[in-house]
Amino acid sequence: MIPRLARIGEEMGYCINCGQGHVDGTRFCRFCGSQQPGEQLLARLRQEALYIQQMRFGQNQNFGYGNQRW
Repeated sequence: MIPRLARIGEEMGYCINCGQGHVDGTRFCRFCGSQQPGEQLLARLRQEALYIQQMRFGQNQNFGYGNQRW
């Protein structure tokens, strides 16, 4: 079986067990065989990651340089 490569615009994921990259929607890792999370869980995790990223960069837009006196 020839592995399908990601096309432009497709999301890439990583195996939760071995860390190898794969195309989203993959049910089992082609390297280690472990089962991957379903689409609903992936969508929720991405939503939470986006929220955390927005909170981190939204509150710290000065990247640590705002309160320092030179």
